[in-house]
Amino acid sequence: MKFNVTVDRDEDGVWIVECPAIPGCVSQGTTKEEALENIKEAISLCLEVRAEQGLPLTIETRQVEVAA
Repeated sequence: MKFNVTVDRDEDGVWIVECPAIPGCVSQGTTKEEALENIKEAISLCLEVRAEQGLPLTIETRQVEVAA
């Protein structure tokens, strides 16, 4: 499965990666590469827990256009 993730850096320089399609699925790393590897494991674990709890595996995400 492929998922979109967001990648950001916090005020301490830690890379934060989140999977918007899975509520609460967030990971981090000291480098961008580490954070991206960590989110893969987090996604797998989140999907496992959601399946065990009988929750939908993902929620709907969409792109919207906003005039700037």
